[in-house]
Amino acid sequence: MPARADNPRNLLTSLILVFPLLCVYQVGVLFTLPMLNGADFVTTLLFQTFHLTIRGYLFFLTVVVATFVGALALLRRKQRFNSRIVLPMLLESTIYALTMGSLIVLVMTKFLGFPPSLDWSVGGLWLPELIAGYGDPLRVPMALPGLQEQGLVTRLVMSIGAGVYEETVFRLGLLGGLVAVFEKLLGLGRWVAIAAAFVLSAIAFSAVHHIPPYGDPFSMGIFTFRLLAGVFFGLLFWLRGFAVAVYTHALYDLYVLLIR
Repeated sequence: MPARADNPRNLLTSLILVFPLLCVYQVGVLFTLPMLNGADFVTTLLFQTFHLTIRGYLFFLTVVVATFVGALALLRRKQRFNSRIVLPMLLESTIYALTMGSLIVLVMTKFLGFPPSLDWSVGGLWLPELIAGYGDPLRVPMALPGLQEQGLVTRLVMSIGAGVYEETVFRLGLLGGLVAVFEKLLGLGRWVAIAAAFVLSAIAFSAVHHIPPYGDPFSMGIFTFRLLAGVFFGLLFWLRGFAVAVYTHALYDLYVLLIR
């Protein structure tokens, strides 16, 4: 039976909604090089390991588009896409993006015992800006100035890249993969597998931002904020679908880096 077209967890829907962001980022990095998103292993590998030329990179993008079109053709046999879901999904993601930071700070101060007087800034950056990568060296794999010193285009491209690649790596890949491993291979109960996957993927999401030599110095406040953000994005991915998680992450970064 075909998946409902108005369901944001519909894989065909997620791919169609996320693909424009992927294209904007992959083309945009041509104007931001050598700055790349830290979770963008593919582009980093192409340019910094294989030293791919611009012509070669454009060929790679052509292959990606062709693969995407092929995947859509296969999915359309079982699923449908309803364009009327686009605006509601964007509105939903915008609401999540605008409220996430305040919600996490509320949880930290009211339920986790972090003092309200805690210095929520590090190096002149407000704590929620750190989850967005505002000056996060993991987004800068080479010795470059912080993201806050970059221009509007670079900030825009990096924000979109964070939504696409970090959600792909930590939610679609790690969270989804861990649930499958725990449940199918280790035989854990469904809810135990999901809970363990949520915790471990959120810890990994937070911890990777502290890995030397480019990571931030460890701070319990920063680590906890990012961990809770990982749980938040995981809940969106699990309950509302991949596209909602990606757009929420990208819009949050855009809000912090371009507007706030």
